[in-house]
Amino acid sequence: MNYRDNAALRDKLAAEYALGTLKGGARRRFEGLLHNDAALRRLTAEWQDRLVPMAEFAGTQTPPRQLWKRIEQRLGLQPAAPAWQFWRNDSLNFWRGLGAMSSALAMLLVVVLLNRAPEAPSIDYVASLSDDKAQTALLLTADRRHGALQVQLVSTAPVAADKTLQLWVVPKQGNPRSLGVLPASASVRLALNEGALSSDVALLAVSLEPKGGSPDPNGPTGPILYKGNWVRML
Repeated sequence: MNYRDNAALRDKLAAEYALGTLKGGARRRFEGLLHNDAALRRLTAEWQDRLVPMAEFAGTQTPPRQLWKRIEQRLGLQPAAPAWQFWRNDSLNFWRGLGAMSSALAMLLVVVLLNRAPEAPSIDYVASLSDDKAQTALLLTADRRHGALQVQLVSTAPVAADKTLQLWVVPKQGNPRSLGVLPASASVRLALNEGALSSDVALLAVSLEPKGGSPDPNGPTGPILYKGNWVRML
């Protein structure tokens, strides 16, 4: 099916994706299209901006305890999943944050464009990482040519002296990969490895770890504070 030239179909899919009604294989195919189609990402962000405010008028509903157990059984959720698996089981909070993320990314793009002087680094990817209230905490840029990952802290919570923030790539399968420990300074430049931008990346996350980083080589040991994803620059 020709998705690129069918404007009505693109609009319909973007709306269903933003609403959360696009499921299964159709949803995965659409996410694949988003990766390489900037116009489709903009269209999806517009739908997110339209639909997210409607959630403000929805009252809180608590499902019966037995209903939630039946849902967990049908989905095959594990009761004691590692902290880094939040992205698989916490989809409700993830979708709520997407609308605010689009606004943060727009702000980041403005910053990037304003700083594209001849001597400025090339920017291949950008990312906005947000907390559970959809407030932007970190802005990331990836420069493949120079092998650099720039991390700008925007509004992170204070970190205790015996703790540190650690940046991770969470793949679709397998254990998270550390991208480095973040200092308390407002900005840090890290080495960029290709694993940070590989096709299996599901999202980026920042965890709160003991001083020096996670003692577990297989992933975070502390809570996940911020999350987001890459957007490719054209």
